[in-house]
Amino acid sequence: MHKLEKIADQIRQKFDIINAKRDQALAQARQLTRACSLAIRAVHRDDKDAMGIQLSEARALADTLRKELVNYPDLFYAGYTQDSLKEFVEASVTCALIQNHPLQTPEELLVEEATYLNGLAEVVGELRRRTLDILRHGYSQEAERLLGFMDEIYSVLVTMDYPDAITNGLRRQTDVARSISKRPVAMLRSACARTILPRRSTRSASS
Repeated sequence: MHKLEKIADQIRQKFDIINAKRDQALAQARQLTRACSLAIRAVHRDDKDAMGIQLSEARALADTLRKELVNYPDLFYAGYTQDSLKEFVEASVTCALIQNHPLQTPEELLVEEATYLNGLAEVVGELRRRTLDILRHGYSQEAERLLGFMDEIYSVLVTMDYPDAITNGLRRQTDVARSISKRPVAMLRSACARTILPRRSTRSASS
Protein backbone atom coordinates (compact mmCIF):
# COMPACT_ATOMS: atom_id res chain seq x y z
CA MET A 1 0.00 0.00 0.00
CA HIS A 2 3.03 2.27 -0.29
CA LYS A 3 1.64 3.42 -3.63
CA LEU A 4 -1.60 4.54 -1.97
CA GLU A 5 0.26 6.80 0.47
CA LYS A 6 2.06 8.42 -2.44
CA ILE A 7 -1.25 9.01 -4.20
CA ALA A 8 -2.69 10.49 -1.01
CA ASP A 9 0.27 12.89 -0.68
CA GLN A 10 -0.26 14.10 -4.23
CA ILE A 11 -3.95 14.66 -3.57
CA ARG A 12 -3.20 16.58 -0.36
CA GLN A 13 -0.75 18.84 -2.19
CA LYS A 14 -3.35 19.59 -4.84
CA PHE A 15 -6.06 20.19 -2.23
CA ASP A 16 -3.73 22.54 -0.33
CA ILE A 17 -3.32 24.67 -3.45
CA ILE A 18 -7.05 24.68 -4.17
CA ASN A 19 -7.87 25.55 -0.55
CA ALA A 20 -5.46 28.49 -0.63
CA LYS A 21 -7.07 29.70 -3.87
CA ARG A 22 -10.50 29.31 -2.27
CA ASP A 23 -9.53 31.41 0.74
CA GLN A 24 -8.12 34.06 -1.57
CA ALA A 25 -11.26 34.03 -3.73
CA LEU A 26 -13.51 34.37 -0.66
CA ALA A 27 -11.59 37.43 0.50
CA GLN A 28 -11.73 39.02 -2.95
CA ALA A 29 -15.45 38.24 -3.27
CA ARG A 30 -16.13 40.00 0.05
CA GLN A 31 -14.11 43.03 -1.08
CA LEU A 32 -15.98 43.10 -4.39
CA THR A 33 -19.37 42.92 -2.66
CA ARG A 34 -18.39 45.78 -0.34
CA ALA A 35 -17.20 48.00 -3.20
CA CYS A 36 -20.46 47.37 -5.07
CA SER A 37 -22.52 48.23 -2.00
CA LEU A 38 -20.62 51.49 -1.53
CA ALA A 39 -21.07 52.39 -5.21
CA ILE A 40 -24.84 51.92 -4.97
CA ARG A 41 -24.95 53.92 -1.74
CA ALA A 42 -23.03 56.73 -3.45
CA VAL A 43 -25.31 56.91 -6.49
CA HIS A 44 -28.36 57.19 -4.23
CA ARG A 45 -26.64 60.15 -2.54
CA ASP A 46 -25.81 61.62 -6.00
CA ASP A 47 -22.13 61.45 -5.04
CA LYS A 48 -20.68 60.76 -8.49
CA ASP A 49 -17.05 60.98 -7.40
CA ALA A 50 -17.42 58.31 -4.71
CA MET A 51 -19.53 56.20 -7.05
CA GLY A 52 -16.86 56.33 -9.76
CA ILE A 53 -14.11 55.36 -7.34
CA GLN A 54 -16.05 52.38 -5.97
CA LEU A 55 -17.11 51.18 -9.43
CA SER A 56 -13.50 51.32 -10.62
CA GLU A 57 -12.40 49.33 -7.59
CA ALA A 58 -15.21 46.83 -8.16
CA ARG A 59 -14.22 46.31 -11.79
CA ALA A 60 -10.57 45.80 -10.81
CA LEU A 61 -11.57 43.25 -8.15
CA ALA A 62 -13.86 41.43 -10.59
CA ASP A 63 -11.05 41.28 -13.16
CA THR A 64 -8.63 39.93 -10.55
CA LEU A 65 -11.14 37.31 -9.40
CA ARG A 66 -11.62 36.06 -12.95
CA LYS A 67 -7.89 35.90 -13.67
CA GLU A 68 -7.01 34.16 -10.41
CA LEU A 69 -9.64 31.46 -10.96
CA VAL A 70 -9.18 30.88 -14.69
CA ASN A 71 -7.65 27.45 -13.97
CA TYR A 72 -10.09 26.66 -11.15
CA PRO A 73 -13.57 26.50 -12.73
CA ASP A 74 -15.08 24.81 -9.66
CA LEU A 75 -14.13 27.83 -7.57
CA PHE A 76 -15.12 30.33 -10.25
CA TYR A 77 -18.62 28.88 -10.56
CA ALA A 78 -19.01 28.47 -6.80
CA GLY A 79 -21.87 30.36 -5.19
CA TYR A 80 -19.78 32.99 -3.40
CA THR A 81 -17.86 33.91 -6.58
CA GLN A 82 -20.91 34.22 -8.80
CA ASP A 83 -22.83 36.04 -6.05
CA SER A 84 -20.11 38.70 -5.86
CA LEU A 85 -20.13 39.06 -9.66
CA LYS A 86 -23.92 39.35 -9.49
CA GLU A 87 -23.41 42.26 -7.08
CA PHE A 88 -21.01 43.76 -9.63
CA VAL A 89 -23.74 43.59 -12.29
CA GLU A 90 -26.26 45.13 -9.89
CA ALA A 91 -23.98 48.04 -8.99
CA SER A 92 -22.86 48.70 -12.57
CA VAL A 93 -26.35 48.63 -14.06
CA THR A 94 -28.00 50.53 -11.19
CA CYS A 95 -25.49 53.36 -11.46
CA ALA A 96 -25.81 53.44 -15.25
CA LEU A 97 -29.61 53.54 -15.33
CA ILE A 98 -29.97 56.11 -12.57
CA GLN A 99 -27.58 58.36 -14.45
CA ASN A 100 -29.43 57.61 -17.72
CA HIS A 101 -26.36 55.96 -19.23
CA PRO A 102 -26.57 52.99 -21.66
CA LEU A 103 -27.28 49.54 -20.26
CA GLN A 104 -24.16 47.39 -20.16
CA THR A 105 -24.18 43.93 -21.75
CA PRO A 106 -22.93 40.67 -20.19
CA GLU A 107 -19.98 40.85 -22.56
CA GLU A 108 -19.06 44.36 -21.42
CA LEU A 109 -19.23 43.33 -17.78
CA LEU A 110 -17.52 39.99 -18.52
CA VAL A 111 -20.05 37.90 -16.60
CA GLU A 112 -22.03 34.75 -17.28
CA GLU A 113 -25.54 35.17 -18.67
CA ALA A 114 -27.28 33.70 -15.60
CA THR A 115 -25.23 35.93 -13.30
CA TYR A 116 -26.14 38.95 -15.42
CA LEU A 117 -29.86 38.20 -15.28
CA ASN A 118 -29.82 37.65 -11.52
CA GLY A 119 -27.98 40.94 -11.14
CA LEU A 120 -30.62 42.66 -13.28
CA ALA A 121 -33.33 41.24 -11.04
CA GLU A 122 -31.71 42.92 -8.05
CA VAL A 123 -31.43 46.21 -9.94
CA VAL A 124 -35.22 46.41 -9.75
CA GLY A 125 -34.97 46.76 -5.96
CA GLU A 126 -32.51 49.64 -6.20
CA LEU A 127 -34.62 51.41 -8.83
CA ARG A 128 -37.63 50.94 -6.55
CA ARG A 129 -35.72 52.58 -3.71
CA ARG A 130 -34.78 55.52 -5.92
CA THR A 131 -38.31 55.85 -7.29
CA LEU A 132 -39.93 55.88 -3.86
CA ASP A 133 -37.51 58.58 -2.68
CA ILE A 134 -38.52 60.71 -5.67
CA LEU A 135 -42.26 60.10 -5.35
CA ARG A 136 -42.31 61.20 -1.73
CA HIS A 137 -41.97 64.70 -3.16
CA GLY A 138 -44.76 64.20 -5.72
CA TYR A 139 -45.01 63.21 -9.36
CA SER A 140 -41.83 63.28 -11.41
CA GLN A 141 -40.96 62.26 -14.97
CA GLU A 142 -37.71 60.87 -13.53
CA ALA A 143 -39.73 58.46 -11.39
CA GLU A 144 -41.72 57.45 -14.45
CA ARG A 145 -38.48 56.86 -16.38
CA LEU A 146 -37.12 54.57 -13.68
CA LEU A 147 -40.42 52.70 -13.40
CA GLY A 148 -40.19 52.14 -17.14
CA PHE A 149 -36.80 50.49 -16.65
CA MET A 150 -38.20 48.33 -13.85
CA ASP A 151 -41.04 47.19 -16.11
CA GLU A 152 -38.68 46.45 -19.00
CA ILE A 153 -36.39 44.38 -16.80
CA TYR A 154 -39.27 42.36 -15.36
CA SER A 155 -40.78 41.84 -18.83
CA VAL A 156 -37.52 40.23 -19.95
CA LEU A 157 -36.92 38.20 -16.79
CA VAL A 158 -40.36 36.60 -16.92
CA THR A 159 -39.60 35.18 -20.38
CA MET A 160 -36.55 33.26 -19.07
CA ASP A 161 -38.49 30.07 -18.41
CA TYR A 162 -35.61 27.67 -17.89
CA PRO A 163 -34.64 25.28 -15.07
CA ASP A 164 -32.92 26.74 -12.02
CA ALA A 165 -29.87 24.63 -12.83
CA ILE A 166 -29.38 26.87 -15.88
CA THR A 167 -30.50 30.22 -14.46
CA ASN A 168 -29.19 29.86 -10.88
CA GLY A 169 -32.55 30.47 -9.22
CA LEU A 170 -33.73 33.31 -11.48
CA ARG A 171 -37.39 32.38 -11.12
CA ARG A 172 -37.42 33.28 -7.42
CA GLN A 173 -35.61 36.55 -8.13
CA THR A 174 -38.17 37.33 -10.83
CA ASP A 175 -41.03 36.78 -8.38
CA VAL A 176 -39.35 39.18 -5.94
CA ALA A 177 -38.91 41.77 -8.68
CA ARG A 178 -42.60 41.56 -9.53
CA SER A 179 -43.73 41.96 -5.93
CA ILE A 180 -41.55 44.97 -5.13
CA SER A 181 -42.65 46.82 -8.26
CA LYS A 182 -46.25 47.17 -7.06
CA ARG A 183 -45.82 49.93 -4.48
CA PRO A 184 -43.93 52.40 -6.73
CA VAL A 185 -46.59 51.97 -9.45
CA ALA A 186 -49.36 52.69 -6.94
CA MET A 187 -47.50 55.74 -5.63
CA LEU A 188 -46.93 57.03 -9.16
CA ARG A 189 -50.62 56.77 -9.97
CA SER A 190 -51.48 58.56 -6.74
CA ALA A 191 -48.94 61.29 -7.45
CA CYS A 192 -50.30 61.69 -10.97
CA ALA A 193 -53.83 62.03 -9.59
CA ARG A 194 -52.73 64.70 -7.12
CA THR A 195 -51.06 66.59 -9.96
CA ILE A 196 -53.94 66.33 -12.42
CA LEU A 197 -56.86 67.03 -10.05
CA PRO A 198 -55.76 70.56 -9.05
CA ARG A 199 -55.41 71.44 -12.74
CA ARG A 200 -58.94 70.22 -13.47
CA SER A 201 -60.28 72.12 -10.48
CA THR A 202 -58.62 75.32 -11.68
CA ARG A 203 -60.03 74.89 -15.17
CA SER A 204 -63.54 74.25 -13.79
CA ALA A 205 -63.35 77.35 -11.61
CA SER A 206 -62.18 79.55 -14.47
CA SER A 207 -65.01 78.33 -16.74
